[in-house]
Amino acid sequence: MSNAASYFVDRHVDEGRADKVAFREAETGRTLTYGELAEASGRAAAAILAHGIAREERMAMLVLDQVEFPILFWGAIKAGVIPVPLNTLLATPVYDSILRDSRATMLVVSEALYEVVAPVLTENPYLRSVVVIGSAPENTVTYVSLMSLGQSPLAAFDASGDETAFWLYSSGSTGQPKGVHHVHSAMRATADTYGAQVLGVREDDVVFSAAKFFFAYGLGNSMTFPMSVGATTVIFGGRPTPSGVVDIIGTEQPTIFCGVPTLYAAMVAHMENEGVPKAPLRVCISAGEALPESVGAKWLALTGVDILDGVGSTEMLHIFLSNAPGDVVYGTSGIPVPGYDMRLVDETGADVGSGEVGELLVNGASAAAGYWNKREKTRATFEGVWTRTGDKYERREDGRYVYCGRTDDMFKVSGIWVSPFEVEQAIASHPTVLECAVVAARDEEDLDKPKAFVVMKGDRPDNLEEMLKDHVKERIGKWKYPRWIECVESLPKTATGKIQRFKLREDA
Repeated sequence: MSNAASYFVDRHVDEGRADKVAFREAETGRTLTYGELAEASGRAAAAILAHGIAREERMAMLVLDQVEFPILFWGAIKAGVIPVPLNTLLATPVYDSILRDSRATMLVVSEALYEVVAPVLTENPYLRSVVVIGSAPENTVTYVSLMSLGQSPLAAFDASGDETAFWLYSSGSTGQPKGVHHVHSAMRATADTYGAQVLGVREDDVVFSAAKFFFAYGLGNSMTFPMSVGATTVIFGGRPTPSGVVDIIGTEQPTIFCGVPTLYAAMVAHMENEGVPKAPLRVCISAGEALPESVGAKWLALTGVDILDGVGSTEMLHIFLSNAPGDVVYGTSGIPVPGYDMRLVDETGADVGSGEVGELLVNGASAAAGYWNKREKTRATFEGVWTRTGDKYERREDGRYVYCGRTDDMFKVSGIWVSPFEVEQAIASHPTVLECAVVAARDEEDLDKPKAFVVMKGDRPDNLEEMLKDHVKERIGKWKYPRWIECVESLPKTATGKIQRFKLREDA
């Protein structure tokens, strides 16, 4: 049986973990045991099919992190229907685009999110049913009513490991989100590699991920890894503010915490003023963007726990390059996760040597099957067993990889490649800076030079530009310093925390 639900859900009942809590809501205290999940997901599978949704059709999920999410996600997979978790922080026109692109025939939406998607539902030519978790407006069905159709739980259908199990839409850090197909065997592949051999997740762990279910990173953190061993996940449907996340860590007592660089930086600033929560943390991980060295060092000093900075992608489902427990070097992305191979190539596709910058290609069993309705983009990204990441890296002599920026973020100054991330790390190491982003801007001679957008921790110092320029020159070299520095209230980001530098380039 290759259906992913058999391994991640039903197996735990057979192995004696039926009464073990799988998910606990931080806001409400509601829990879902592995036994309850197995039974409820089986009823959801029967209900979805009884509701007229056929196997291989898409079921869009605009659902907050709540216990209904795993019930519906695994229920769809048991039924052979394709769940498509959607980013819960998008604008109405983007939902319209994604719903039309995916041709979803069913939408399940949390009541709190219904109003943002409601304007585009009546004109959608593909949707046959809208299910609301909560009170159901006119022409919709309640989650309770849907589940009443599944009185007899359905067993997981016998899927092939190469069969599409679910879709995720890319975060759109460079533009329009793309539908990414993942097969049944992919989740197990990430659990057996990163989950087991880097994270070292255990049955007695309590996992809390600030990254949400709809994010490939969050799906692995909150679902794949804990469910691979029968651990417990704390879920939180609200916005992960620094103070809120710190409070949850103190209250829920997780042993594993999963965040993103922006949140870690904000939490460090918060804890420096308000104190560190007492919790049995043993592992912290970061992904989404490269973690600034200064943030990792400050977090370690405050909590006594290292952050394992890693690199993953929606296309590869989770982290494939990472620091590891006892082997952390801040400012690097670590080494390949066991089970994954890496290459760095130049613009011609030729491999580059140590100390040179090249685009990162990765080979591993968790690679997506491709993009929906984007054949040319699929061919450009998935080259045989290799997946192009779009990230520029340098491999050091010791085998560790150093992030240099996105392929389309790199630029040359005086004929030499500049890594925006290297300049950003230098700026972010200054004690007055909360976060920053660097892009190329044109000078009076129409040549590219670095421009920095900076978010300050407090008031803007009078000598800010001179101070930060000198700071960068001292740390990484005189020619890499930002020629212009602009203070901003915030940086444009995707809902998963990635900085949208293409928007900054438009303003540069």
